[in-house]
Parts: sequence; C-alpha cells; structure tokens
Amino acid sequence: MGERLDGERTLALFRDAGALLTGHFLLSSGLHSDQYLEKFRLVEQPSLLEPMCKEIAARFAGLSVECVLGPTTAGIILAYSVAGHLGVVARYAEPAEDGRELRRGQTLASGTRVLIVDDILTTGLSVRECLAIVQRHGAVLVGVGVLGDRSCGAVSFGVRLESLLRADMTVYRPGDCPLCRDGVPLTKPGTRK
Repeated sequence: MGERLDGERTLALFRDAGALLTGHFLLSSGLHSDQYLEKFRLVEQPSLLEPMCKEIAARFAGLSVECVLGPTTAGIILAYSVAGHLGVVARYAEPAEDGRELRRGQTLASGTRVLIVDDILTTGLSVRECLAIVQRHGAVLVGVGVLGDRSCGAVSFGVRLESLLRADMTVYRPGDCPLCRDGVPLTKPGTRK
C-alpha cells in the first residue's frame, strides 16, 4: 500500500494541517489540557487525511473486515475513507438519547466483522458508544483504529487498538488545572455538548 506512516510522520501531518493547537482547552471528557488535536484541520485537507485513512486500512487489512463504523462527525469521514480503502461498506453512528445508534435505514447484520474508527481517543466514550451498537446488532468487533490516542494507553476495548499517533498530552481535572489557576482563558473545541 505504499509508504507506511509512523508516529513521527503522522505528527508531521497534524502539524502541516495546523491541527496541533496550544492554549487552554476543555475536552469533551470534561478534562482540561494545554494542547488539542483539532481533527477538522485534517478533514479540511484530504491530501493530508487520506494517507492516514489508508494506513488505518493497511493495519487491519488481514482481519476480514466487512464494515467500518464511525461516530459523527469526523468519524463519518474516516469510516467512509477507510471502508473505501478496504473495499467494504461503511456505517455511521449518530447521537441518541442513550449513546449512539444507526439511523436513516442503516443496518448491521449479526455476525458482521466490524472495524470501529474515530479521530482522537481520550476517554473512549465515542468508541464505546459505537461498540454498544456492534453488540446490540450481534456483530463482531475486530478492532479499533484512531488517528490519535491521547489517553496515554489508559483506554482498552479488549480488541486490537491501532493509533497512528500516540499523543501523551497532559490533562487536568478542572479543580487541579494550573491553567485555570493562572487565569488562562478556556476554549471549548469539539462537537460533544
């Protein structure tokens, strides 16, 4: 599949896209950080994102994946692209009252071998919501692929997890955040409310 991506090259793609931000950020997990990986800067630039999607596909190519599932919003783009590289179908998990669900007539047959993809892994909530869909439909999770893992290896799903970038970025609970104490303005990026 051509030149493979390692963590250093992936970080360079994030930098080239302007996707590695510094400041004071409120993460969707509720934690604070002085760095943020803004995946939408990548999504805006297919020439930078496509090599990453191709790499995720290459890492799971031998596992007989039949479907790639991604959560809204950026996960849809990743699922579409990775599925295209694998030559399989894609499904998209949309927000629901109690997690996520397949809508718009999407189906997932029992026994289907599913790869979940997402952009940035911090607590794993979006992936767990997708995993719940896989379980509800009786499908089989074969792995999880993410662009970046900022969990410092703390998140596990009981299956193979492939991350193109391991971003060991410091996070703080709001009450322990030195940026808050120093009065640095807080920015809330991301899509989760």
